[in-house]
Amino acid sequence: MGPLRIYTRTGDAGDTGLFGGGRVPKDHPRVEAYGAVDELNAALGVARAHDLPDDLDAVLLRVQQELFVLGSDLATPASGAARPDRVQRIPDAAAGALERDIDRCESELSPLTTFILPGGSSGGAALHFARTVCRRAERRVVGLLRAGESTPTPLVYLNRLSDLLFVMARLANARARRPETPWRPS
Repeated sequence: MGPLRIYTRTGDAGDTGLFGGGRVPKDHPRVEAYGAVDELNAALGVARAHDLPDDLDAVLLRVQQELFVLGSDLATPASGAARPDRVQRIPDAAAGALERDIDRCESELSPLTTFILPGGSSGGAALHFARTVCRRAERRVVGLLRAGESTPTPLVYLNRLSDLLFVMARLANARARRPETPWRPS
């Protein structure tokens, strides 16, 4: 078998194949959900390119691996998959691991007393941006869940991940000695 081509021409009419079989329009809530997760994974790649501390980079690398699993989970209907044995699903325990990461990060930070503006060091700003992309992915999964086409596990995972990205941004800024900018209401 030769190398795979990047183009297939099968989506030229505006539909795409699902991992578990079947085709849907490219603006289907399922495609919107796993597309937003793919965008999040790319945003984490950008954040990792900002030379974050090794311990934060290692967590993000693990999360990127988990997001691939989450993407395949979201790309596959819960029932009717052609090969359900080949589909990985994000485990419930993955959110617990994110909570432990949050706790480790927060142990180095002072408590917040006000809202802060996204920014700081280049790594911190990239993590703040990734958090907003994560929130968009979370909103897309809410739509999929409401349509009865997902389990709650991906939503819980993304909710925890956005919290983790927030505290990681704060920690990256603290370690870079970049002060947080408080929001000052007018």
